[in-house]
Amino acid sequence: MDLTTSEEYASQSKLLQEFTKVPSIDSAWVLKNNNDGISTAMFSISQPDLLANRTRKYSMYCHIKGAGTNSRDFQWSPFPTEMTGVSVIVPSPSGSKLLIVRNGEKGCPTKLEIVDQSHVEKEIHVGQSMHGPLYTDEWFHGISWNQEETLIAYIAEAPPQPRPVFSDSGYRKGDSSDEDCNTWKGQGDWEEDWGERYSKKGRPSLFVLDIASGEVRAAEGIATSLSVGQVVWVPPSSSGSQTYLVFVGWLEHNGFHNTARKLGIKYCSNRPCALYAIASPFERPETENKPVCDGKSDSAASAHNLTASISSAFFPRFSQDGKILLFLSAKQAVNSGAHNATDSLHKINWLSDWKMDKQLDVTEVVPIVMCPEDGCFLGLYCSSILSNPWLSDGCTMILTSAWRSTEVILSINVLSGKVTRITPEDSHYSWSALAIDGDNVLAVSSSPIDPPHIRYGRQVTPEGQTRRWTWDEVDSPLRTARDRVKSLLSHHSVTILQIPVANPSDDLSDGGKLPFEAIFVSCKDSSHSPTVVVLHGGPHSVSVSSYVKSSAFLASLGFNLLIVNYRGTPGYGEEALQSLPGKVGSQDVRDCLTAIDHVINEKLIDASKVAVVGISHGGFLTTHLIGQAPDRFVAGAARNPVCNLALMIGTTDIPDWCYMVACGTEAKKYASESPSPDHLRLFYEKSPIAHVSKVKAPLLMLLGGADLRVPVSNGLQYARALRERGGQVKIMMFPEDIHEIIIPRSNFESFLNIGVWFMTHLK
Repeated sequence: MDLTTSEEYASQSKLLQEFTKVPSIDSAWVLKNNNDGISTAMFSISQPDLLANRTRKYSMYCHIKGAGTNSRDFQWSPFPTEMTGVSVIVPSPSGSKLLIVRNGEKGCPTKLEIVDQSHVEKEIHVGQSMHGPLYTDEWFHGISWNQEETLIAYIAEAPPQPRPVFSDSGYRKGDSSDEDCNTWKGQGDWEEDWGERYSKKGRPSLFVLDIASGEVRAAEGIATSLSVGQVVWVPPSSSGSQTYLVFVGWLEHNGFHNTARKLGIKYCSNRPCALYAIASPFERPETENKPVCDGKSDSAASAHNLTASISSAFFPRFSQDGKILLFLSAKQAVNSGAHNATDSLHKINWLSDWKMDKQLDVTEVVPIVMCPEDGCFLGLYCSSILSNPWLSDGCTMILTSAWRSTEVILSINVLSGKVTRITPEDSHYSWSALAIDGDNVLAVSSSPIDPPHIRYGRQVTPEGQTRRWTWDEVDSPLRTARDRVKSLLSHHSVTILQIPVANPSDDLSDGGKLPFEAIFVSCKDSSHSPTVVVLHGGPHSVSVSSYVKSSAFLASLGFNLLIVNYRGTPGYGEEALQSLPGKVGSQDVRDCLTAIDHVINEKLIDASKVAVVGISHGGFLTTHLIGQAPDRFVAGAARNPVCNLALMIGTTDIPDWCYMVACGTEAKKYASESPSPDHLRLFYEKSPIAHVSKVKAPLLMLLGGADLRVPVSNGLQYARALRERGGQVKIMMFPEDIHEIIIPRSNFESFLNIGVWFMTHLK
């Protein structure tokens, strides 16, 4: 490293630290106190710890007092409390108790702590023979207290299958659970997992804890071919004399042509799933309580499919009176094969005397929006739902959804199906709901140049006007770190640009011809500043106008950012999204070039100072752009990019994705674990490696060694091919990291090198 580069590393690493220090608000709960007009908000926040190479977790508390009809007083605890060794926390419905989960590692038991307002009331250690760590991810994760606060249902890893034991005499028969110095355990049969993020994790299974006795039981009647998640209790008033649980189940036979394979599920809402109901294991006489059922129990105990009429159902939520079961569906993704698509919202009218042998009707509440009209609702695009999303009227739920290039908060009347955007329409900020406080909403808002603000939304009726939502900014202890970063970006501005589709073909749907968008983060003198084009992955994911520390860091270095939401991005209606499959490497590449042309023609940027960066499919576009338009880019950086679909098809956890992006609507018909020579040729032709000989721009390649989504062979092959042809390429490998490159030190070093790389080549 020469002296100039060394000084650049020192300068930028100090700057990046400022962005790294800004904490993230992960979740929040509003707990009701006995005092009228007072609530307590509990926040779970996180912050990278680079020295320990882990993520610190904290809790913070705030008392919300009704200081008047039009204002609230927020009184914060003086300091956050670090939750060392804590995997997840979940308060009880009344807010009087707290479940603290400490997942065991390397064979250690999992600890479940029940905490009341003054002390640890109960501590239960659950050994590996019952189950492994609890799932705490955003997909399988599910922890649910019953209303009486006597039972807790949760999802944890099923214990591993017994492995064969050998000694110097050969295979040892009989009980082989223990291992001593004269024996060793073999591997046994291979158990497939759910791919990226779930490597070496046991099957997601349902368990229930009885708090009083400390006993844990596995739910009975769930076939071993079903992975479960997102469990909730049926409210007591809706379950008669029987206590039921509702959960999401994913069949593990979802490979090509219905073969037994778990295709990767992370970022993939197109995996078929259904809602199931089952009796609480504490409602049945205890016989032999096996950790995992063999699927051969009597029909009365077997899990009952509640949504057999629809191909996808997840995020179940009961209304406060227990009469309605709401859930989201990704049926459009399942049926089309696109890995994400427009969601729909459905409900089941729950019968108070329901029994397992009765089938319930599913009704659509919010349909899929195909081609939205100007200014109208664009469809649901939700990555989560609050555990309690209900306003006090019992029929209005609050959701966060993508809305073109922003994220907004919606209210939905589940009786009429009316959808209302309740966050400001004239803002480039993105919003996300954190928790409900009666008829009010605790939320967070941010922009690409403004870190998260806590907001408190309430409905007001100004004199002579209709009722509307107003959003108060909450002064919080997070402000100090936020203001420091905000000052570094004080000379930047944000604009969301409408980009007309260039020369749309006649075969495009109406939605596919509508303008797409780009978020333009500009310096004070943007026309003379270098520009970095930022491209999201997916391709069916979205870059919303929220604060992202990596993008804010690049902007602080003096770069304009052009963040392109090319067609295929969710948030624009289903027809626009479905216009891309089968056209990757062409339509999406043209959209990116059209967006660049737009800002050049508007004299917003300098055409001679443009670089490009992207991850996954964004890396696919990065390497496509520097190959297809080699004279337009000064430099590129790609994180775990898709470079050769023909190579990826046999190594990825989502081979169906390769078929979908390359073949479009015909993908399901052709998909196979042994692709034909014609399909391999098609995959190659649609890949960046087909254009590698034309690349001129220096490329930084950042790879996660444990990536199961786009294994490192893809990036390494492309980088070596580029080097073979005399191209300039730098490879950085993070051996233990995955597709996202999320280990704190890896993430830090990754974006530090991107910043130095672009500063070197653009300035």
